[in-house]
Amino acid sequence: MNHSFYCIDAHTCGNPVRLVKKGGPQLKGDNMSEKRQHFLREYDWIRTGLMFEPRGHDMMSGSILYPPHDAENDIAVLFIETSGCLPMCGHGTIGTITIAIEEKLFIPKTPGIVRMEAPAGLVMISYKEEKGKVKSVKLTNVPSYLAASEFKVESPHLGELVVDVAYGGNFYAIVDPQKNFKGLENYSAGELVQFSSILRQRINERYEFIHPQNETIRCCSHILWTGAVLDSTSTARNAVFYGEKAIDRSPCGTGTSARMAQWYAKGLLKKGDAFIHE
Repeated sequence: MNHSFYCIDAHTCGNPVRLVKKGGPQLKGDNMSEKRQHFLREYDWIRTGLMFEPRGHDMMSGSILYPPHDAENDIAVLFIETSGCLPMCGHGTIGTITIAIEEKLFIPKTPGIVRMEAPAGLVMISYKEEKGKVKSVKLTNVPSYLAASEFKVESPHLGELVVDVAYGGNFYAIVDPQKNFKGLENYSAGELVQFSSILRQRINERYEFIHPQNETIRCCSHILWTGAVLDSTSTARNAVFYGEKAIDRSPCGTGTSARMAQWYAKGLLKKGDAFIHE
C-alpha cells in the first residue's frame, strides 16, 4: 500500500525540522501524551520512513500538527525524530512554529503568542514576525529537574564516569569534565558518537528513569557532553548525542533545560540568571 506525505523542511541553527503538512495519521487520545502512545503502537513506520534514509538522514527531526485538546490552546504537536517519538523537542518547536506561522497552517488566538500542547505538556511560545517572516521564536519549556546525581557508569572507551541525569522534556545523561573525560573539546564528533551509544545502553540497563507525573516518559534518550566554552561571554558548552549516530548541530533546547535544572539543583545557577549555551 502506498502512502503520500506533504512535508515542509526547515532548520534551527542547522538542525533540521521536517513538518508533515498533509498525510499524518488520525490518532486517538485525550491529550498529546495519549496520542503519542497510539502513534508508537501503530504508526511508527511513518517516523522511520520520513526520518531515515533515503528520505531523511541520521540527524533528521520532524513534527506533525494536531488540533488542540484544550480550547484555550492554539495547536498540538507530535515530534518524530531518528531518536524516537519524543515527548518534547526545543529546536523542533522553533522550526515547527516558524513554518506553521509563515505558511498559515494555524492562526494563533493572540498574535505573537502560541500555546502549544506537546506530549510532555504545555509549552508557551512567543514569536516576532516581520513582513510575513518569523524573525525569532522564544519558548517557555515544560518543568525540568535533576533526576539523579553523581552516579557511576563504566565506559569501555573512557573508563569509569560520574554522570548526572536531568529532565528537560527528555532525560539527558550529563557528562561533565572529570578524571576520565577531559572535556568535549578534546574529542572529535565521531569519537563522542562512538562513546555515547554503549554508555546510554549501560545507563538504562543499570538505572531507571520515569517522569513522576507521566510514566510513559521514561529512559535516558540523550547523552550531553560538556566542555570549555568557545566564547568567553557564554555560560556553558555542550554536544548532545541522540538517535544512533547524531550529534545535535543546535545548542539543544530540551538539553539546555536539563542542564539548567542540573546547575540550579547544584547551586551553580540562580533564578533570573542568564544562561548562554553553546
